[in-house]
Amino acid sequence: MAFIKSENLVKEYKINVKKKGLLGAINSLLIPEYKIKKAVDNISFSIEKGEMVGFIGPNGAGKSTTVKMLTGILVPSSGEISIGGLSPYKNRKAVASKIGVVFGQRTQLWWDLPVIDTFDLLKFIYKIPDKEYKKNLDMFSELLEIHKFMNQPVRQLSLGQRMRADIAASMLHNPEMVFFDEPTIGLDVVAKERIREFIKYINAEKGTTMLFTTHDMQDIEKTCNRMIIIDNGTIIYDGSIHEIKHRFGNYRIVEVEFQKEYKNLSFAGVKLINSDGNRKKFKVDQTLMQVTNLINELTQKYEVQDITIQEPEIEQIIRDIYQGGICLDKNVC
Repeated sequence: MAFIKSENLVKEYKINVKKKGLLGAINSLLIPEYKIKKAVDNISFSIEKGEMVGFIGPNGAGKSTTVKMLTGILVPSSGEISIGGLSPYKNRKAVASKIGVVFGQRTQLWWDLPVIDTFDLLKFIYKIPDKEYKKNLDMFSELLEIHKFMNQPVRQLSLGQRMRADIAASMLHNPEMVFFDEPTIGLDVVAKERIREFIKYINAEKGTTMLFTTHDMQDIEKTCNRMIIIDNGTIIYDGSIHEIKHRFGNYRIVEVEFQKEYKNLSFAGVKLINSDGNRKKFKVDQTLMQVTNLINELTQKYEVQDITIQEPEIEQIIRDIYQGGICLDKNVC
């Protein structure tokens, strides 16, 4: 049985329609009109125990609404949802004890208290046994190096230190499921990598199920094997990251440095996207032209000094999907 299960999930909002002008405002006050907005429109998915899944989409796609229903904050308009066999909104306390939440832009730490005081308070709230609490605290202190600032007030911490403390706080009670919302936002490269490695370690060590909502595709690519893309309240892709790169990353960027400048270069299936003297950058559609064939043609016909090949990043593929440059529906495309 799947640990998380969503069946035909719908969330509707009733929005007041405001009319223009003074008379329109009075009319709207006396005889209000409403329209129905579907933030989430009949989505179904399941997540197995221990999976790490990226749940992504453009702003307003329905990500946050779905996560709020998963955590029991919002009640679905229709459909069924369960976490560990429990309904999040019908069994809020029981589900809350099973989950942890990390919000990159909001902290669950008490601002004026030392970090350790927040941890002690969470120990009391979640009724964590002394032995389990000490074991987790020691592990997190070592892996995240939070012992260096454990006795500092939260307001004195850097963003990277606060994020490490927030992640530790969300996992002190050994949750079966953790929701990550922009867990590395605003952090430098080193801090991001440290947090990603810690998340992967905890998943492997404890089998914790994890769901990521983030705009940083590196977070998804470096931690998850599966990705769900939602847009306009519906799921438009649910599959592996490898599959989406294989299906939609069928182009390569080839940067060529010639020994002299060549003009009017043209090849089938190849688009010149940048020209700077004897440096040219091509986008190669591999369904029409293999990169190896292009390289053979370039080296045989022209004086080439250097060639660099770049594979498409998952971030660019997702950006193309958001902008309508990639069609995901095989029946339509």
